Amino acid sequence: MRDLTRTFAVVLPAVCGLVLLPICCAAFAQEPLVVDGIAAVVNGDVITISQVRSLSAPREKQLRAQYTGQELEKQLKATRELALKDLIDRQLVLQAFKKEKYEIPDHFVDQRMHEIIRENFGGDRNTFIKTLEAQNFTLGDFRQKEMEQMIVQAMRSHNVKKSSIISTSKIEDYYRKHRDEFTSKEQIKLRMIMISGQKDTATAPAQKALAEEVLGKLAAGAEFNQTAQVYSEDSTRDNGGDWGLIERNTLAGPLEKIAFNMPVGRISNIIDYAGNYYILKVEDKQGGTTKSLAEARPDIEKKLLQEEAQQIQERWIASLREKAYIKTF
Repeated sequence: MRDLTRTFAVVLPAVCGLVLLPICCAAFAQEPLVVDGIAAVVNGDVITISQVRSLSAPREKQLRAQYTGQELEKQLKATRELALKDLIDRQLVLQAFKKEKYEIPDHFVDQRMHEIIRENFGGDRNTFIKTLEAQNFTLGDFRQKEMEQMIVQAMRSHNVKKSSIISTSKIEDYYRKHRDEFTSKEQIKLRMIMISGQKDTATAPAQKALAEEVLGKLAAGAEFNQTAQVYSEDSTRDNGGDWGLIERNTLAGPLEKIAFNMPVGRISNIIDYAGNYYILKVEDKQGGTTKSLAEARPDIEKKLLQEEAQQIQERWIASLREKAYIKTF
């Protein structure tokens, strides 16, 4: 028998870092079914309908809250098909592990069990066991599930070469095509004074004159926030016209164009838009900068390595499927 000690030394931290679902969730507490049956046979191993429903249950609950009628049935069918596919792939991986005569050192499984009890039950083993019993699960059942999860993680990683190197040309090409990923969102800290020009026809000229008067006060050195508290009719009046940090697509197009092109500290001219008069002040600008290729290189390389690893895993699973006898019902 061969063990995967070296592989597990790398994979175990990732496995232990997975978020443990509550014991009462569908992963361990299967919903009662009126009838069980065979969903698939994989090289002689049976996958039951209840296993499929147990895996798909959390997603099904969400779907039932979102859809009804034929659309719900369509979504449920797709969810169950995906769950069955995942279970088939999982079974193929477990069979490959057995075929290679690998084994997991017991202390790895023991360590995982201790971590679960410590992190989710405050180290109280009795509470853990009682929770399992309430879900009609034995400690052995739970241990087996955890061991299988560790096997799947380890076998997937076992087929990925850790020494993979991403070429410079691939990194540069990714950078050119995905510059937006390395550009921080542009934000401005904005204050605004809005004076309505739509009260009635008789007062419209007076409102325009008021806007000009306000602009004059600001040009003479009046504090923008205090002036806004006196004259603005915007919802931010009490806060001195403070809109805080905003991104693009927050303001109406004409206002955004002016605001995002203004220098910090500058007060705009009167902006006549949609029958109202606006005066803007940009107090700060953040973001809008793009990382250089040298700065982005580590992130790009990591992403491409992950994508390559995923592709290798998918090809490996596909090869297992091709060699297997799989019958679905």
